[in-house]
Amino acid sequence: MQYIKVVVQFDKIEDYQQDLFINDLADIGFDAFEEAKNGFTAYMIKDHFSEEQLKVVIANYEKEFATSYEIEDVPEENWNLEWEKNFEPLVVYDVCYVRATFHKLEPSYPYEIVIDPKMAFGTGHHQTTTMMMEYIIAADVKDKTVLDMGCGTGILAILAAKMGAKELTAVDYDEVCYESTKENAALNHIENITAVCGSKEAIPESAFDVIFANINRNILLDQISRYAEVLVDNGRIFFSGFYLDPDLELIKVECAKYGLNYVDHKQQDNWVAAQFVKEI
Repeated sequence: MQYIKVVVQFDKIEDYQQDLFINDLADIGFDAFEEAKNGFTAYMIKDHFSEEQLKVVIANYEKEFATSYEIEDVPEENWNLEWEKNFEPLVVYDVCYVRATFHKLEPSYPYEIVIDPKMAFGTGHHQTTTMMMEYIIAADVKDKTVLDMGCGTGILAILAAKMGAKELTAVDYDEVCYESTKENAALNHIENITAVCGSKEAIPESAFDVIFANINRNILLDQISRYAEVLVDNGRIFFSGFYLDPDLELIKVECAKYGLNYVDHKQQDNWVAAQFVKEI
């Protein structure tokens, strides 16, 4: 699948302004971001890219800061080379070790996950993925049925499976993520993850004890009602992929409409992960 990258540069910008700008780009389909001098690089599937949408986002901030950008094609092999060059192993809570196939084994950790992300999002290094992994490690997922929405590489479902989850469904609209999840499940010798390519309409008519949804604010707001339908009473749902202000409050308000009660949240930089429970 062909990706494009947009190299964005600023004159002067505050950190919070850049965070809001990136959040707006995520809302129009950009799914990976990399810091750069005086700006950042944003990545998107080429077929999903609209320069007109990009210009609209930029226009919303033109009174606050000056922005310039360049658009380039990203050959898949170059993306993977960059990933292999920069991807270092990750340790979460001193119990989960995430590595690539080219890293050495570390059998001292209770849980080891091997990830080959290729073009998919989710090596665990992004703040949102790390916080979701922290939630999973602290939660009781043993013998639970799990739905992982926006699964990316499948890393969250794989961790839950290694921690004893009974049956897992991993959903992503991106075919690359769908294939990546299947491949990474096999790499980790996981046989109870069912990967599904699609969005909320692809969620099976099943009852789930736990739901993970690490996507972005607008998609979450659109899909919360569906999550509530398939989540069992007293089931738990973990969200991430959004910012503290104003996103968390918007998520809380929408969840409350469907009996999903706020429990707590985590924050890394301005990124947030939050836990809710469906109460009878």
